[in-house]
Amino acid sequence: MSTLVLHLPLARNGGATEYRYTLSADGHQATRHGTAAASTLPAVGRASEIVALVPVRALSWQRVTLPPGVGPNSPRLRNVLEGLLEDRLLDDPAQLHFALEPGARPGASAWVAVCDRAWLRDALQALEAAGRPVARVVPELAPGATDAVLVLGTCPEDALLAATPGPDQGVVLLPLAAASMALTGLDADPPPPLVAEPAVAALAEQALGRSAQLQTEHERALLAARSPWDLAQMDLASSGRTRTLRKAGSLAGQLLRAPQWRAARWGAAVLLLAHLAGLNAWAWQERQMLAAKKAAAHNALTQTFPQVKVVVDAPLQMERELAQLRQAAGGLAPRDLEVLLAAAAQALPAQAQPSAIDFGAGELRLKGLNLTETDLADAQARARATSHQLRLEDGTLIVREQAQ
Repeated sequence: MSTLVLHLPLARNGGATEYRYTLSADGHQATRHGTAAASTLPAVGRASEIVALVPVRALSWQRVTLPPGVGPNSPRLRNVLEGLLEDRLLDDPAQLHFALEPGARPGASAWVAVCDRAWLRDALQALEAAGRPVARVVPELAPGATDAVLVLGTCPEDALLAATPGPDQGVVLLPLAAASMALTGLDADPPPPLVAEPAVAALAEQALGRSAQLQTEHERALLAARSPWDLAQMDLASSGRTRTLRKAGSLAGQLLRAPQWRAARWGAAVLLLAHLAGLNAWAWQERQMLAAKKAAAHNALTQTFPQVKVVVDAPLQMERELAQLRQAAGGLAPRDLEVLLAAAAQALPAQAQPSAIDFGAGELRLKGLNLTETDLADAQARARATSHQLRLEDGTLIVREQAQ
């Protein structure tokens, strides 16, 4: 499944807003990137996922301890967060949007991402209106997302240091300078890796005296898109059903396309092929056994009755030949009148006398019998002992050979 990551701009310019985008066929390697208005963004199918990326400069991070009974789905969550963060925020909490980290639990500490509420809502509504509904909203950099120190910027004048120094320090943003090393942990021993965007890599190496690994904003965007974060919470998660369906589609796409699931896909394919091979082998064996049984019946018929030259239905033809032999020898067949009368006499009570007897097609019909339910049940049990069947139908007792 393809992934389209949209870099939300920090400032909007009415309807002329343009979005930097990153398109990936598998969610890991960028296949296309550029800048376009919302209406001209690359088209994606139903199985694709659109992810909105909130810039690192647009977020602040706060650590809170949730009260017992208040979790991600609690209706009191926003009010609780406003009360916990009121003294730490510079802006009015009513103007801010809050999002809990994935896996937050009541009574435990958790990270809260904070950004301008109207800015994020307007950005998502603009994309929705342009036919690009967003499935998830992720932060460009979240606490604990990397142990490296990042140097971000599209030009040397815009360079910033970004790091997550520890589990309780969130995301630190500082000017690119040697004095920032101690605050980001870059002077630790051993020092953390240094990663920089190509436009500021040379400046980062000069300022910090270390070699830097290159990472484009598109590579970082795809890393962020694979994180479990989703900032669209509380009032911004109004389209919950659609968002859930898109997340399910995203998970299915990852299973089908993501490199880390390649071994699982191969294993599933091998298992499916082995299952199909086993079914084919079983079906072939069943066909062989059926052919052998047919051949055995054919041989038994032709060897027992050499006069039969053409075999169409061996069991039926053998039954007919046996009936002819029995008739020629004066023997009785199981469906003859005499045999059925004897079976009825043995099964029925002595006082049961029919008023009429009818015989045809291997069935004996006795009319005028007044049998109680107990008499009928006892008679049926005795008839089964002689391989016969009794059935009462519209006051007529039908006696016939029991089906094999």
